[in-house]
Amino acid sequence: MTDTQNGSKLYLTGIISVAILGGLLFGYDTAVISGAEKALEAFFIEGNFGYNKFWHGVTASSALIGCVIGSAISGVMASGLGRRNSLRVAALLFFVSALGSFYPEFLFFEEGDSSLALLVTFNIYRIIGGVGVGLASAVCPMYIAEVAPSNIRGTLVSCNQFAIIFGMLVVYFVNYLILGDNLNPRVVDGAILNLTGDDYERVRWTIDKGWRYMFVSEAVPAGLFGLLLFLVPETPRYLAMVNKDKQAYDILEKINGRKKASQILAEIKATASEKTEKLLTYGVAVIVIGIMLSVFQQAVGINAVLYYAPRIFEGALGAGSDGMVQTVIMGVVNIVFTLVAIFTVDKFGRKPLLIIGSLGMAVGAFAVAICDSMGLKGIVPVLSIIVYAAFFMMSWGPICWVLISEIFPNTIRGAAVAIAVAFQWIFNYLVSSTFPALYEFSPFFTYAMYGVICVAAALFVWRAVPETKGKTLEDMTALWRKRR
Repeated sequence: MTDTQNGSKLYLTGIISVAILGGLLFGYDTAVISGAEKALEAFFIEGNFGYNKFWHGVTASSALIGCVIGSAISGVMASGLGRRNSLRVAALLFFVSALGSFYPEFLFFEEGDSSLALLVTFNIYRIIGGVGVGLASAVCPMYIAEVAPSNIRGTLVSCNQFAIIFGMLVVYFVNYLILGDNLNPRVVDGAILNLTGDDYERVRWTIDKGWRYMFVSEAVPAGLFGLLLFLVPETPRYLAMVNKDKQAYDILEKINGRKKASQILAEIKATASEKTEKLLTYGVAVIVIGIMLSVFQQAVGINAVLYYAPRIFEGALGAGSDGMVQTVIMGVVNIVFTLVAIFTVDKFGRKPLLIIGSLGMAVGAFAVAICDSMGLKGIVPVLSIIVYAAFFMMSWGPICWVLISEIFPNTIRGAAVAIAVAFQWIFNYLVSSTFPALYEFSPFFTYAMYGVICVAAALFVWRAVPETKGKTLEDMTALWRKRR
């Protein structure tokens, strides 16, 4: 039941819970390939069309192409269709991608046909899912920010980052359960091993069916997300900007109470001209700051560390070691320190956490570099990597999304968020794709470079980024109008 004076926390919690399910699907879709890629490689090698490491790299990362596309069009979608309908489109894309990746042979191929044409078709389905990820990555934080009261907005948007990480952990667990007692194939020099003897059936099942079940498992949360989106409202700020004031007021009243609802609606209407204002209405600075926040979040090298964690830990621990245990430990650390951000972002502010996080990451990165230069193996470099990841998760991981969702004026938010998030995915790809070569060249140089970038990120936040703690989204419009 809604408290007309103070608003309903239960109503707000319900809305936010549905929205962050989009973040969970973001993490789920980007991480599902980790359990399936070995079986996929073996499946397409049997097609005898020259499937090699290049093709495998393209297949493993094809979703990132969709991520860039989805984030780039998110502004047009969010402004034209609305925030809620954009998320419905994302849910549909997740669902189609899950089914298509499960059975790419649908309509045009025979089951088990591992031809080049089927590979292209499979990658198209993965790109479709990537478009969904790109849309969700931009619109979910935007939706949460436009619904949440200003005093807890940072906490609620940070929950989206927690959902992303949790989605990754969920799919790791799901992939593990699907694999069960079966085995992943081993591919060495283009040849599939373990296809003889007692292991044959267990490996054969994974190549023929296992990877398919991993991809189709995403259809469950995607379908649930799509259905639940019919139970949540459009954001009041979008409704006000398309002159649906009565609907906007009703939602604001349910969330904030009657008195605050009238005040917030008046503030929104005073800044609501999304259909007429251009991207650079408030100057270049706000756009550049949004882009640089996204660039720094990726340029510090975190996704290279997350994507290649087992390899990094094996290098840190020495030859013959298994880095998977340490990788799991780091996953738990990531969860814990994301919670630190959730519970502190609205208390201490965005800028202090970003600066502390940047400097902590720099210490971790420089420590790894020094360990490499001295030839140190064992617990010290492992702890240094974990420190690096922990400080990211309490700062740049969630808080970059918080700032991107709230720093832009109402009237240009859709387009500006789209540009910022597109840059984020572009730099995600650049950092992830260059890391193996850089790491092979020199781990010392690689981590020292990331450390320098972390220091630069701290200086950038200190000098250029405004604090948004406790400010309404309409306050940001006034701030940038004053600065232009």
